Amino acid sequence: MVAAALAACGGGSDDSDTGGAQGSGAGPTCGLAGFQSEVLQRVNAVRAAGAQCGTRGGFSATGALQWHGALVDAATRHSQDMAERNFFSHTGSDNSTPGQRITEAGYDWSLAGENIAAGYRSVQEVMDGWMSSDSHCANIMNPTLRDIGVACVPGTASNTYGTYWTMDLAAP
Repeated sequence: MVAAALAACGGGSDDSDTGGAQGSGAGPTCGLAGFQSEVLQRVNAVRAAGAQCGTRGGFSATGALQWHGALVDAATRHSQDMAERNFFSHTGSDNSTPGQRITEAGYDWSLAGENIAAGYRSVQEVMDGWMSSDSHCANIMNPTLRDIGVACVPGTASNTYGTYWTMDLAAP
Protein backbone atom coordinates (compact mmCIF):
# COMPACT_ATOMS: atom_id res chain seq x y z
CA MET A 1 0.00 0.00 0.00
CA VAL A 2 1.35 3.42 -0.98
CA ALA A 3 0.96 5.90 1.86
CA ALA A 4 -0.73 8.82 0.16
CA ALA A 5 -3.83 9.89 2.01
CA LEU A 6 -5.68 13.14 1.39
CA ALA A 7 -7.91 14.79 3.94
CA ALA A 8 -10.32 17.67 4.11
CA CYS A 9 -12.85 18.83 6.66
CA GLY A 10 -15.70 21.23 7.02
CA GLY A 11 -18.48 22.23 9.34
CA GLY A 12 -21.66 23.77 8.12
CA SER A 13 -25.25 24.53 8.84
CA ASP A 14 -27.13 22.70 11.58
CA ASP A 15 -30.24 20.59 12.58
CA SER A 16 -31.02 17.37 12.87
CA ASP A 17 -28.99 1.20 7.98
CA THR A 18 -25.21 -0.13 7.51
CA GLY A 19 -22.80 -1.13 4.69
CA GLY A 20 -21.58 -4.34 3.13
CA ALA A 21 -19.91 -5.53 -0.07
CA GLN A 22 -19.08 -3.37 -3.09
CA GLY A 23 -22.22 -1.96 -4.67
CA SER A 24 -24.52 -3.09 -1.86
CA GLY A 25 -23.40 -1.14 1.21
CA ALA A 26 -26.07 1.46 1.90
CA GLY A 27 -24.72 2.75 5.21
CA PRO A 28 -26.43 5.23 7.51
CA THR A 29 -28.29 7.89 5.56
CA CYS A 30 -29.72 10.29 8.20
CA GLY A 31 -33.10 9.06 6.95
CA LEU A 32 -32.62 10.71 3.54
CA ALA A 33 -34.50 8.89 0.77
CA GLY A 34 -32.45 7.82 -2.25
CA PHE A 35 -29.22 8.66 -0.39
CA GLN A 36 -26.78 6.44 -2.32
CA SER A 37 -28.17 7.27 -5.75
CA GLU A 38 -28.28 11.01 -5.00
CA VAL A 39 -24.71 11.06 -3.66
CA LEU A 40 -23.45 9.21 -6.74
CA GLN A 41 -25.46 11.40 -9.11
CA ARG A 42 -24.24 14.66 -7.58
CA VAL A 43 -20.59 13.58 -7.21
CA ASN A 44 -20.41 12.12 -10.70
CA ALA A 45 -22.15 15.15 -12.24
CA VAL A 46 -19.46 17.51 -10.90
CA ARG A 47 -16.72 15.08 -11.94
CA ALA A 48 -18.20 14.90 -15.47
CA ALA A 49 -18.36 18.70 -15.72
CA GLY A 50 -14.93 19.51 -14.26
CA ALA A 51 -14.48 22.08 -11.51
CA GLN A 52 -12.39 24.98 -10.32
CA CYS A 53 -11.17 24.18 -6.80
CA GLY A 54 -9.77 27.56 -5.79
CA THR A 55 -6.15 27.35 -4.65
CA ARG A 56 -6.10 23.65 -5.62
CA GLY A 57 -6.56 24.65 -9.27
CA GLY A 58 -8.85 23.60 -12.07
CA PHE A 59 -9.82 20.00 -12.69
CA SER A 60 -10.89 18.71 -16.10
CA ALA A 61 -13.84 16.41 -16.49
CA THR A 62 -13.03 12.93 -15.20
CA GLY A 63 -14.60 9.50 -14.82
CA ALA A 64 -17.40 8.47 -12.52
CA LEU A 65 -16.80 7.02 -9.06
CA GLN A 66 -18.33 3.69 -8.01
CA TRP A 67 -20.03 3.00 -4.68
CA HIS A 68 -17.93 0.63 -2.56
CA GLY A 69 -19.22 -1.12 0.55
CA ALA A 70 -15.85 -1.19 2.34
CA LEU A 71 -15.59 2.59 2.00
CA VAL A 72 -19.16 2.92 3.30
CA ASP A 73 -18.09 0.82 6.29
CA ALA A 74 -15.08 3.07 6.96
CA ALA A 75 -17.21 6.22 6.59
CA THR A 76 -19.89 4.75 8.85
CA ARG A 77 -17.37 3.91 11.57
CA HIS A 78 -16.06 7.46 11.58
CA SER A 79 -19.43 9.26 11.43
CA GLN A 80 -20.76 7.06 14.25
CA ASP A 81 -17.64 7.75 16.31
CA MET A 82 -17.98 11.52 15.84
CA ALA A 83 -21.70 11.46 16.70
CA GLU A 84 -21.35 9.13 19.71
CA ARG A 85 -18.46 11.12 21.21
CA ASN A 86 -19.53 14.58 20.02
CA PHE A 87 -16.34 15.62 18.21
CA PHE A 88 -15.39 16.73 14.70
CA SER A 89 -12.00 15.64 13.36
CA HIS A 90 -10.32 13.34 10.84
CA THR A 91 -8.61 11.66 13.78
CA GLY A 92 -10.87 9.08 15.40
CA SER A 93 -11.44 8.88 19.15
CA ASP A 94 -9.04 5.90 19.08
CA ASN A 95 -6.45 8.02 17.19
CA SER A 96 -7.23 6.22 13.92
CA THR A 97 -6.51 7.96 10.62
CA PRO A 98 -8.69 7.83 7.51
CA GLY A 99 -6.22 5.42 5.88
CA GLN A 100 -6.26 3.08 8.89
CA ARG A 101 -10.08 3.01 8.94
CA ILE A 102 -10.23 2.32 5.19
CA THR A 103 -7.68 -0.50 5.54
CA GLU A 104 -9.51 -1.99 8.54
CA ALA A 105 -12.73 -1.96 6.51
CA GLY A 106 -11.02 -4.25 3.99
CA TYR A 107 -10.10 -1.88 1.15
CA ASP A 108 -6.55 -2.33 -0.18
CA TRP A 109 -5.80 1.22 -1.30
CA SER A 110 -2.97 3.04 -3.06
CA LEU A 111 -4.56 6.49 -2.66
CA ALA A 112 -7.31 7.52 -0.27
CA GLY A 113 -9.03 10.73 0.75
CA GLU A 114 -11.64 11.73 3.29
CA ASN A 115 -14.08 14.63 3.48
CA ILE A 116 -16.04 15.25 6.65
CA ALA A 117 -18.84 17.68 7.37
CA ALA A 118 -21.34 18.34 10.11
CA GLY A 119 -24.74 19.93 10.44
CA TYR A 120 -25.90 19.65 6.83
CA ARG A 121 -29.49 18.49 6.29
CA SER A 122 -29.32 17.16 2.73
CA VAL A 123 -27.00 15.68 0.12
CA GLN A 124 -27.32 18.89 -1.91
CA GLU A 125 -26.30 21.05 1.08
CA VAL A 126 -23.27 18.95 1.97
CA MET A 127 -22.16 18.74 -1.67
CA ASP A 128 -22.48 22.53 -2.01
CA GLY A 129 -20.35 22.88 1.14
CA TRP A 130 -17.71 20.42 -0.04
CA MET A 131 -17.52 21.91 -3.54
CA SER A 132 -17.07 25.43 -2.13
CA SER A 133 -14.04 24.24 -0.10
CA ASP A 134 -10.78 24.01 -2.05
CA SER A 135 -9.53 20.82 -0.37
CA HIS A 136 -12.89 19.00 -0.38
CA CYS A 137 -13.44 19.90 -4.02
CA ALA A 138 -9.95 18.64 -4.94
CA ASN A 139 -10.62 15.30 -3.20
CA ILE A 140 -13.91 14.87 -5.10
CA MET A 141 -12.31 15.86 -8.42
CA ASN A 142 -9.09 13.81 -8.08
CA PRO A 143 -9.04 11.75 -11.31
CA THR A 144 -6.95 8.97 -9.71
CA LEU A 145 -9.69 8.08 -7.21
CA ARG A 146 -12.14 5.37 -8.36
CA ASP A 147 -14.39 4.37 -5.44
CA ILE A 148 -16.56 6.19 -2.91
CA GLY A 149 -18.50 5.50 0.27
CA VAL A 150 -20.51 8.07 2.22
CA ALA A 151 -22.30 7.90 5.55
CA CYS A 152 -24.47 10.38 7.43
CA VAL A 153 -25.21 9.72 11.09
CA PRO A 154 -27.70 11.87 13.02
CA GLY A 155 -26.60 13.50 16.24
CA THR A 156 -28.71 13.78 19.36
CA ALA A 157 -30.03 16.78 21.28
CA SER A 158 -26.76 16.82 23.26
CA ASN A 159 -24.53 16.86 20.15
CA THR A 160 -22.91 19.99 18.77
CA TYR A 161 -24.25 19.12 15.29
CA GLY A 162 -27.44 17.50 14.05
CA THR A 163 -25.60 15.35 11.48
CA TYR A 164 -22.11 13.91 11.01
CA TRP A 165 -21.00 13.16 7.42
CA THR A 166 -17.99 11.21 6.17
CA MET A 167 -17.04 10.69 2.51
CA ASP A 168 -14.23 8.23 1.88
CA LEU A 169 -12.71 8.07 -1.61
CA ALA A 170 -10.00 5.69 -2.75
CA ALA A 171 -8.21 3.87 -5.54
CA PRO A 172 -6.91 0.30 -5.28
